Amino acid sequence: MIRKSLVIIGGGPAGMAAALGAVENGLAPDEILILERDKRLGGILNQCIHNGFGLHTFKEELTGPEYAARYEAQIKAKKISYKLGTMVMSIRDGEEKEIIAMNGQEGILEIYAKAVILAMGCRERPRGALNIPGYRPAGIFSAGTAQYYVNMEGKLPGKEVVILGSGDIGLIMAHRMTLEGAKVKAVAELMPYSGGLKRNIVQCLQDFDIPLLLSHTVVDIHGKERVEGVTIAKVDEKSAPIPGTEKYYSCDTLLLSCGLIPENELSLGCGITLSPVTGGPVVNESLETNIPGVFACGNVLHVHDLVDFVSGEAKEAGERSAEYVRNLSAPEAEEGIPVLAENGVRYTVPATIRTQHMKESQTIRFRVGKEYRGVKVCVYLDNTLLRSIPKRTMAPGEMEKVVLLKKDLADRNVKSIRITVEE
Repeated sequence: MIRKSLVIIGGGPAGMAAALGAVENGLAPDEILILERDKRLGGILNQCIHNGFGLHTFKEELTGPEYAARYEAQIKAKKISYKLGTMVMSIRDGEEKEIIAMNGQEGILEIYAKAVILAMGCRERPRGALNIPGYRPAGIFSAGTAQYYVNMEGKLPGKEVVILGSGDIGLIMAHRMTLEGAKVKAVAELMPYSGGLKRNIVQCLQDFDIPLLLSHTVVDIHGKERVEGVTIAKVDEKSAPIPGTEKYYSCDTLLLSCGLIPENELSLGCGITLSPVTGGPVVNESLETNIPGVFACGNVLHVHDLVDFVSGEAKEAGERSAEYVRNLSAPEAEEGIPVLAENGVRYTVPATIRTQHMKESQTIRFRVGKEYRGVKVCVYLDNTLLRSIPKRTMAPGEMEKVVLLKKDLADRNVKSIRITVEE
């Protein structure tokens, strides 16, 4: 049996940043334990060998492994303990949090903690969730799996490629497969806009003359033993294929980049309330879930576009968890003010704010549901306009934020905070 003040589930960028945040806020390194199911720290960054990481955090451009290595070095320098190759099976709430985990060396582990941080990241949406008709031949990969084969195993999944979905991983793999000598025929996107960052659309597709087919989807997969081609059709406003718009593309590989899902089976199992929009936990200003002492950060909370934002959010979760450990006997504060997403705003993180626990400033992150030009993001306290922020452009692929000040809410008896998009 192991007892710790804080257990962090996940040793990727979120888990490592959370551990460092907890230490910076006074928690002793030997009171922290990171559990990571992979054979090394770093998470998905270890296979992201492209650059573009670290501009916000380290003020320089790094590859994924370089970014992860900097955090790993800090973890080792602080002597924060971690277990690799360790799978967490369950979390149970109680006077202490009970974590059941297992690995090949120690077998079943029974771990008790005063606080837990969820930092398990996210996973790709599989073909089964996409309802694509056709056979199930070889040559169909998620974009992340293809990235692993190319970058970690040195294997090329195919030579003629079609990509369904224009998320950032799909865009990056269009670029990566082209550099490795494959021919990327097209990137099809169901929505009328790309789900990736603008810079990736330019650098990964336009610079290589790879066509991006918006409002298109794969309607048939051809080939029995191996993919021989796909049929792509245009879709209407209801995402239904339009008859007569079908076009056949010969290929030996289909990559799927159709969205990421927070990895929340453990969260569900211990009774954490999940957002129907993000699939991640509903949290307050401290990044704390509905179970006191259980915090969430990074892509397990909501899918981020930049790892720098993951690290910043996770550092905050670590700091807040250290406060929780120190103040276990403190009385509970007020319920919290709901933060409502309205009129084009899909969700907000956090979903509630308790003013007694709020710092002097509070960042609220959100995404919009479609592309906007020349609009305003408006923040209302009940029905009173607090702030109006002009926006030249906004897109679902890029996270937005507004900042609230504690003095904004002082002595106002606010019942709700509303974030909206207005013309």
